[in-house]
Amino acid sequence: MRLLVRERLLGVGDDYWIEDADGQKLFLVDGKAMRLRETFELKDPGGRVLVEIRQKLISLRDTMVIERDGDELARIKRKRLSLLRNHYRVTMADGTELDVSGKILDREFAIDYDGELLAQISRRWLTVRDTYGIDVVREDADVPLLLAVAVCVIVLADKEHGKEQGED
Repeated sequence: MRLLVRERLLGVGDDYWIEDADGQKLFLVDGKAMRLRETFELKDPGGRVLVEIRQKLISLRDTMVIERDGDELARIKRKRLSLLRNHYRVTMADGTELDVSGKILDREFAIDYDGELLAQISRRWLTVRDTYGIDVVREDADVPLLLAVAVCVIVLADKEHGKEQGED
């Protein structure tokens, strides 16, 4: 499943659609403004909340949490002591882990589980400016979860980059 994300992206309060290759709107990322922490909801076209994404308020390292129906589904944070600067670990509620690595600021990264590719995020195969694609490789994948993971690592990487540039 190949999805397109238009990149006016990822400030708190920003809403944007994730579309299929034909331009059909499949998911809405609804940014919640006026909150103490960054919060997003991933919704279906009918407005039903599929997952909620929020920044953990008190944490040694920046952490994002994904919840479904009020239950924590996953936590995302930058991998400690990684040689790859843009390497994130997703810890699922059941203890399994997903790895996210690549050039996140360039929107060129992969999400995998135990060496198996689940999704590829890339601008390379698109010609539309300020757009990147999310190619969900496995047919049985939890698409809202993988989209939420992509949103989380982009928010975390952009925030970290902003701190390094002295913007925070």
